[in-house]
Amino acid sequence: MQTGAPDLGDPDFAIRASRVEVAYGKQTVWSDATFDVRRGEFVAVIGPNGAGKTTLFRLLLGLQRPLTGSLTVFGATPRRGNDRIGYVPQRHTIDNDTFVAAQALVHLGIDGTKWGPGFSGRAHREASLEALGAVGATALGHKSLGQMSGGELQRVFLAEALVGKPDMLLLDEPLSNLDIRRARELVEVVHGLVASRGVTTLLVAHDINPLIECLDKVIYIANGRVASGLPETVLTSSSLTELYGVPVEVLRDSRGNIVIVGGENPHEKVVA
Repeated sequence: MQTGAPDLGDPDFAIRASRVEVAYGKQTVWSDATFDVRRGEFVAVIGPNGAGKTTLFRLLLGLQRPLTGSLTVFGATPRRGNDRIGYVPQRHTIDNDTFVAAQALVHLGIDGTKWGPGFSGRAHREASLEALGAVGATALGHKSLGQMSGGELQRVFLAEALVGKPDMLLLDEPLSNLDIRRARELVEVVHGLVASRGVTTLLVAHDINPLIECLDKVIYIANGRVASGLPETVLTSSSLTELYGVPVEVLRDSRGNIVIVGGENPHEKVVA
């Protein structure tokens, strides 16, 4: 767990947090959080349901302010509408009768809600096709969202976030409801973007295993506290026992998959 007060203006860092406390009303979500994310890092944000993972994204997007402490994104106070951040929120299942084409959705990453004839020029159309190509979804450009698989939809949503050429991507549970194969394929796409474009990426996930080989860092949120660091440092029995304040055991199977058991409930499987 990182300690100390960082230099929040350091240009090598995309995110710097020092002793941050965040709350909803009188209910503290987490406190005394000190961590950083370097530019170009691929970071998993994990922890049990309700721990405050999405709250972290709200802070970074300027939708919520810390109660105490300091937080910067690219050296500045987080603000709403920061075009340096591409965001993929949690999505509900798209209805089968949704006839919006993928390329039209990606356009919204440039034009907001400007629908209708003439809402985009040639440069914007080219940008949307480039974004689809970057996530391996060029062939989906004219396909209806309602006819896509979960894996295809996540690629299109990622292209929508990417079309404005952001410096940071915030991806909130993009692997949910994907099978193991599709989850790993999407992780490879995201990892490729991190490597080729240097885009700092934070991805909220319940399952660390599809990500573990690609990660630079883990931010683990649980029990009102935040731990961050290398996966091999954070994802240990001793560090998570300290975080939860009760015994936690980190297990690895013959394939190297991680299972974390313990936490608030000694028999709870926190991360599969």
